[in-house]
Amino acid sequence: MPADAQAQTYRYLDTPDGAKRFLSAIKSVREIAVDTEGASYHRFIDRVYLLQLSTRQRTAIIDPLSAGELELLGGLLQDPAVEVVFHDADYDLRLLHQDYGWHATNIFDTRIAAQLAGVRAFGLAALLERYFGTKLDKKFQRADWSMRPLSQGMLDYAVQDTLHLLDLRDQLRSELEQLGRTAWAAEEFARLEGTQWDAEPDDTAWMRTKGTRDLTRRELAIFRELAAWRDSVAATLDRATFRVVGNEALFATARAAPRTLADLAAVKGMPRGMIERRGEEVLAAVGRGLAVPDAQLPKFPRAPRWERDPRFEDRAAALKRVRDAAAQRLDLDPGVLCSRDRMEAVARKNPATMDELLDVKELRRWQISELGEEFLEALRGVKPGR
Repeated sequence: MPADAQAQTYRYLDTPDGAKRFLSAIKSVREIAVDTEGASYHRFIDRVYLLQLSTRQRTAIIDPLSAGELELLGGLLQDPAVEVVFHDADYDLRLLHQDYGWHATNIFDTRIAAQLAGVRAFGLAALLERYFGTKLDKKFQRADWSMRPLSQGMLDYAVQDTLHLLDLRDQLRSELEQLGRTAWAAEEFARLEGTQWDAEPDDTAWMRTKGTRDLTRRELAIFRELAAWRDSVAATLDRATFRVVGNEALFATARAAPRTLADLAAVKGMPRGMIERRGEEVLAAVGRGLAVPDAQLPKFPRAPRWERDPRFEDRAAALKRVRDAAAQRLDLDPGVLCSRDRMEAVARKNPATMDELLDVKELRRWQISELGEEFLEALRGVKPGR
């Protein structure tokens, strides 16, 4: 454990005055570690239920439910002169945008940095043990951070997410510099700056539930109504959907299409309490699905049709050989160096020049710099199809 982090204590701030005093005291810092705690495992609509902040000298946990508007923190996170350090920033950034409208800038993400440095185990607990010998207790991984009051154990657990993060950033930045990969990381970090919560309702989200493609179209219609009913109940109760009724129970109900409460009671996995309290609502949803005319039954949209290309697979395979050899040379996970979907985008476009390769929007510039010439050479080696 770094000596400075070991000696550092933290404050729990749950009043506007306390939060303002702390944020005023750190307003001149040029680097800050940030983490958030949500409650998506417990709540229907997630939000920031806890904010952990660490500078080189101070650490605090702020309770956003009672600490006020936190404008000073928003100013820090959006100041390009302040480096904001996260671990696995994506969801934190989405929550911060959703709740406060903030767009953090000058981001350093220790998860991305670790991956680009060739570290295979890049969870925060694994990284802290690797670099500092610190073992994190996972006892509160799925704790309900929306509950109040929070126990001392929960607070002690939460603070670990930022307490060592600046020191971890130092270690990873040094490794990236030694490997000549700071530009790679900078490009990835810059892409995080626009991360935001998608506020648009998604009326087709139910179709992406694992298992829906195994249903008939009539069963799909019933499942759609059941999913909409469950979302409505979950929103009313502010409870995660799986805590209302699990997916398997909804699938079983869609297949059984129960007409009576007795039929519903025979459905495997349907909670007894839910049948007693809301059984008629479930049957009404089933009824709406059964009433959908055959011509209007839902169906999955067709996947994009690509013009048949007899050499597409050959080109993709050639690119993969280049990628895999480069990953071994660079001691990187192949998927980190270049994912399959990005290679397929290159194979589909089949660029002949560097300018054409630069037009493949899925590729990062650092990937083109590292792999571009070899990709083009590999593509030239694939004979054209008929």
